Amino acid sequence: MWKDSQKLIESVKTQPWTEQCAVDKAFWEQLFIWVNDQLLPDFLAQFVHQVDEIIDIDPDLSEPDILITATQIMVEFLGAKSASVRIYDPHTEQMLSYGSFPFDEKTRETYIPLKGTVAGEVVNTRKTYLVSNIRKEKRYHDKGVVERKGTHSVMAVPLAITRFFPHERDTVGVIQVYFPEKDRTFTPLEIQMAELMARRLSFVIARKKLLAMHRLNEKKEAIVRQIFRRLGAGEGIKMKDVFNRVIPELVDIINVQSCALFSVSDDMEHVVLEAGYPERVGYHGIGKRFHIDSEPAFGIVLEQRGYSQETPFEMVTSHYVLVVDPQKTLLVSKKVKRFAAAHNINSILYVPLNIGEEITHFMTFDALDQRKRYGEEEIEVFLFLGRELMKAQRMERLDDILHDFKNPAIATAGFARRLKMLLDRERSEETEATIGKYVDILLQETSRLQEMALSLYHIGAEQVVNLTEVFKKRFEINKEAIRELLKQNVELHVGPLEDPLPVLSYPLHLERILDNLLNNATNAIPLKGGKLAIRTYRDSDWACAEITNTGYISEEQRLRLLEGEGEGRGLYITHRIIRILKGKIDIKVGRETTTVVVRLPLGSDG
Repeated sequence: MWKDSQKLIESVKTQPWTEQCAVDKAFWEQLFIWVNDQLLPDFLAQFVHQVDEIIDIDPDLSEPDILITATQIMVEFLGAKSASVRIYDPHTEQMLSYGSFPFDEKTRETYIPLKGTVAGEVVNTRKTYLVSNIRKEKRYHDKGVVERKGTHSVMAVPLAITRFFPHERDTVGVIQVYFPEKDRTFTPLEIQMAELMARRLSFVIARKKLLAMHRLNEKKEAIVRQIFRRLGAGEGIKMKDVFNRVIPELVDIINVQSCALFSVSDDMEHVVLEAGYPERVGYHGIGKRFHIDSEPAFGIVLEQRGYSQETPFEMVTSHYVLVVDPQKTLLVSKKVKRFAAAHNINSILYVPLNIGEEITHFMTFDALDQRKRYGEEEIEVFLFLGRELMKAQRMERLDDILHDFKNPAIATAGFARRLKMLLDRERSEETEATIGKYVDILLQETSRLQEMALSLYHIGAEQVVNLTEVFKKRFEINKEAIRELLKQNVELHVGPLEDPLPVLSYPLHLERILDNLLNNATNAIPLKGGKLAIRTYRDSDWACAEITNTGYISEEQRLRLLEGEGEGRGLYITHRIIRILKGKIDIKVGRETTTVVVRLPLGSDG
């Protein structure tokens, strides 16, 4: 096994301790044979066992626990007293304490500088650094370790974990193994064994990363599966269903109390709460609009303001903003502090979502546990979830728009046919007036269809509109849809009407609410016929629009409809938009009729 054993024998014979050995050449040869056959196998078996123990460390442990377990193996094998690990943190350019054996993190400094320290020297050179006497080593600043732990010498071994992807950094650090001896001489064999064990440790971290990648892909597949399951069911996408199905998939990553998706206005001055989990009254005000200055964290997440006053109560990175302690941080308002205390929220994570360089959305995750840091894999899942939810939001809007195209499209087609018939006849003063009326309606409705298509990206601005005027126009369009659908024996009644009846609203939202409710009421009229009536009125601070149709529903159906859980998409859209407008909906049941009442806050002119 020995290569050039004769040369090794001659080298041994030159050592001072062999000068007094009066033995012949055969002795040395037999000695090397014995070492080769008897001593080395036992030593190598023991060493291989120790290396295997490191490689066999459970990759499901956290990285600090993996490193602590590895240092324990190294301490026991090298006959040392203790060991500790520091990892270089590129964000702070300092060496972060990352575990020790025996566990002693309370007495260790959390960070030490990269420059002028033993750990920093090892990271910079990627070479082992030997300290035979800690008291005499200028790069070892904490001389108190000698008294506290009874250690006088240290071997600092480089730790390097190669990156998996080009965009990643290599993880670099140092394992410091402490010995009780003063002025200790470290043998080349000890150094090589320690370095080999440190290198093999990188295999464990690599396995952990592979497992994390596998689980990450599983999470991504679960998120996509839940979204496409909704599509496959033919029901379209509803954000509340996506949240309620997907968020439980993340429970092993974060103990979620709640989470929300926000969109950012084009002028970057407001954010809008688009969806939330759980969706219950008093928890998430879906559609609510917040100024960016209402929460300090918003400005930081959207990169509209800097973060200079670092505290232990939050962590700001390029990928996320983490509020470690909502009650002590300056990044959340008093209102959020009260909300966090009431719901036992102990940390809040903000994850920005961008298209190219522009941040268009962000998500928040409220956790029951107080997190101090999130791993790259965890953040990757949150980013993936956010991007998929952005897609789901667009699909939901598209579904809603396609649903709401029906009535105006049917009515427009009917008006266009009648207009063509009028144009083919001889003109009279009466037909000219009718033609003008139809042209106006066609222009209004085609413009509205265009506006609905554009609303996939924006919904315009809130303004004061006359609810009664809009209601009369939508009733006229619904009347034409009834005619085109050849629905028989429907009696139409208008009034009494309160006019004007101002409300602050997005005009398109108001039209979509009324279209959906009129369409639902029309469809609910029995085949034998019945009535469809509308009226408007004021009730204290509310502007009310009322639709009554012939047709009876049970109390169970009424309650389901009030929750937005009826068949079809129209009522769901209506409920969601009414929440955005801060309104209310009520359903009253008569002996043979059903009445839906929409209440919206009166506008400033009311």
